[in-house]
Amino acid sequence: MIIGVPKEIKNNESRVALTPSGVHEFVRRGHQVCIETMAGAGSSFTDDDYIKVGAKILPNADLVWESAEMIMKVKEPIEEEYAKCREGQLLFTYFHFASSEPLTYAMLRSKSVCIAYETVEQTNGSLPLLVPMSEVAGRMAIQEGARYLQKPVKGRGVLLGGVPGVAPGKVLILGGGIVGIQAAKMAAGLGAHVTIVDVDLPRLRHINDIMPHHVVTEFSSEYNIRKHVQTHDLIVGAILIPGAKAPKLVTKDMLKTMRPGSVIVDVAVDQGGCVETSKPTTHEHPAFIVDDVVHYCVANMPGAVPCTSTIALTNSTLPYALQLADKGWRKACIENEELKKGLNVVNGEVVYKGVSDAFELDYTDVEVVLREEALA
Repeated sequence: MIIGVPKEIKNNESRVALTPSGVHEFVRRGHQVCIETMAGAGSSFTDDDYIKVGAKILPNADLVWESAEMIMKVKEPIEEEYAKCREGQLLFTYFHFASSEPLTYAMLRSKSVCIAYETVEQTNGSLPLLVPMSEVAGRMAIQEGARYLQKPVKGRGVLLGGVPGVAPGKVLILGGGIVGIQAAKMAAGLGAHVTIVDVDLPRLRHINDIMPHHVVTEFSSEYNIRKHVQTHDLIVGAILIPGAKAPKLVTKDMLKTMRPGSVIVDVAVDQGGCVETSKPTTHEHPAFIVDDVVHYCVANMPGAVPCTSTIALTNSTLPYALQLADKGWRKACIENEELKKGLNVVNGEVVYKGVSDAFELDYTDVEVVLREEALA
């Protein structure tokens, strides 16, 4: 199979979909890898690094898209890439379809095969291709939140860890999943007082067992969230419903009860955000203010630390990508239930329920599509 890796062109996105180590694995299995020149530069990988392991360097993105049977990316295609996708071409990347109607319709029109990193799901319900970037984003949420609490960037002027004689800052984390736990670790490490809310009691018990005493858990309800936003300095949105829009847990009217200069970091913005006033931002213009509350809503937070993120991502995606290349997407998805759940759009049909529900689109059972493809 010919695998193509174009350079990411989303605002300030410096990650790349494959490390030289990943390319080496494809090449030694007999596959060809075409990489756009300088695609890895943002992650400190040179064209020579890729050439040494057998990659073919192409001078522009158009040639990569035209040559490849499978495109591997980090972020979803943006508008100028829509026309490059072609019928039957396999796209393996983060899509987050439920947060973007234009992207969904563009991929349906292209009749490409879209496997979303974020919905590949293991039998225990974990999302192995989302985990590494969630770990990065959770830790970054506290770094960025701590920064935006500083007065020069319109924050309250609070040091999360406090100092002797001064109480530490207070962090409220909405969701006790991977993002929430990593955020709690970072905040607790700084010395902040942390509250995690979730509706999953077994998860809250687990968090209570593994976290230090200044991390407390509470059942998530509108009443409790409304109470806590009034007294916490930093709110981290860490909610995820695989393949679907995030619920709005912090409403616009709640902002009026928060202290001026409080900060919201909505990590869930990729899936529409769990704060009603959230909207996707970029690393170039990461924050905005509503009702004196600072909102940090960068949709590709791990892109700010590409050296770490690219390696972590390839570690997770490579085993699945090799199966797709070795077997073809149909056979790989039939034989691997985890990959099958990654299928979102196939040849103009929506095959993932969360996407069809988000935009009231016709839904086709993935089993039907795979059966039809096998007979074709």
